[in-house]
Amino acid sequence: MGIAIDTFFLNPHHEGTLQTRIQRMVAQGILSGRFRPGEKLPSSRALAAHLGVSRMTVTLAYTELVADAYLTARGRSGYYVGDDVPQPSGHVQVARADSVDWDAALRPPPPQVPRVERPRDWRSYRYPFIYGQTDPTLFDHSNWRLCAVQALGARDFEAMTADLYDRDDPKLVDFIARQSLPRRGILAAPDEILVTMGAQNALWLAAQVLLGPGGRAVIEDPSYPPLRDILRLGGASILPVGVDASGLRVDGLPKAGVVFTTPSHHCPTSATMPLERRRALLALAAERDMLVVEDDYEFEMSFLGPPAPALKSLDRDGRVIHVGSFSKSLFPGLRLGYLVGSKPFIAAARALRSTTFRHPPGHIQRTAAHFLELGHYHALLNRMSRAYRKRRAVMEAAIAAHGLEVAGRGSFGGSSLWMRAPGIDTHDLAARLRARSVLIEPGSPFFADPARGRDTYRLAYSSIPEDRIADGIALIAEEVRRMPGRPAS
Repeated sequence: MGIAIDTFFLNPHHEGTLQTRIQRMVAQGILSGRFRPGEKLPSSRALAAHLGVSRMTVTLAYTELVADAYLTARGRSGYYVGDDVPQPSGHVQVARADSVDWDAALRPPPPQVPRVERPRDWRSYRYPFIYGQTDPTLFDHSNWRLCAVQALGARDFEAMTADLYDRDDPKLVDFIARQSLPRRGILAAPDEILVTMGAQNALWLAAQVLLGPGGRAVIEDPSYPPLRDILRLGGASILPVGVDASGLRVDGLPKAGVVFTTPSHHCPTSATMPLERRRALLALAAERDMLVVEDDYEFEMSFLGPPAPALKSLDRDGRVIHVGSFSKSLFPGLRLGYLVGSKPFIAAARALRSTTFRHPPGHIQRTAAHFLELGHYHALLNRMSRAYRKRRAVMEAAIAAHGLEVAGRGSFGGSSLWMRAPGIDTHDLAARLRARSVLIEPGSPFFADPARGRDTYRLAYSSIPEDRIADGIALIAEEVRRMPGRPAS
């Protein structure tokens, strides 16, 4: 592969002869990682014309770089970056002066809150109890590829290429209205549905439309960490409310403009809100004229029993905003979700969306629409449910055998268990386990006060093969027993 000639320029601030400056330019490109081993450099004639210097100057510079082992010359083929040049240890560093006071310039400053971190190379770990990632052994690669090719065809040319302005793919909206939502007991017209870039984008749109600076928002504690970031950046007042085995506590709920909740599968404890509490929440919301944003993720993974009715299906006066997503059930990189609400709310959210990115990419929407419409989606859900059922059974048996403590489990399924290790800082536990190729997720980032969650952690079974679960749990139990601060048994 050749290096584009447009990436070469002589820095006017560098001193020395033209030959020296060209040598420095190429050497810096190699040492920074911009030019990689085996890549071909422009010919001396072409680079000389591009830089406005003589061809002899470039040739002499190349010759010196060959002598210093930065380049190799291959007969009549030209000059190439050498195979044995030093490799950069990190990201490309650009030397420049930056005199901007970014702490003052960024308004509002980015939130400094704990996040759920995982290594980029998490797939290389033998025991990745990592939540929300796709298992390549379960995903239907071939049919997704066929649907993507179909979406590239002439028949779908308009859906793929057109600027829809503030509209969405009608085939995708039709599937959501006729298939996805009725499974949750929800009936909605097309103008009551908005396609989003995943559930997180849907939550951002809802928060922006429903809450201004100083608006009061109830959130669960613990809760989905990005939601706190979204509300904080929007200037809302955040009112954390604790959860129990039945989800968000409704008794004593403070008055607010909006209540954000994950009733079907609480994040992160997996608690499911029973029907009586759902009705109590809606009654209280009506009494106090509050709106409710329902994040209904993971209801598809109902392999232990049918999920409870969606809050939106119980809504009789239009105060529930429903958030759905295909990112967990298909794959997280898809970033495709949806909002369901009353027409005025969806119109306002659509107008706000159009000022940022108009609509999710047409090709992605149409590919997903074909995948859903042709039945591949339901087949995938069935395959995932069978696999998750087996993995969960193996995990629960191993946890029981080793005496680990489960703090929360989804009543209808899901893809994770919420754990507690009394007296142990699970950040330290996670660091010890990482050295043994085991990944867990410490629980403190989910809490408004991270100190409250230091002894909690999440174990997901969506991304780890069934035959590795028991050995991974055994390693976790072994490290828990070794940890200082563990209560005596």
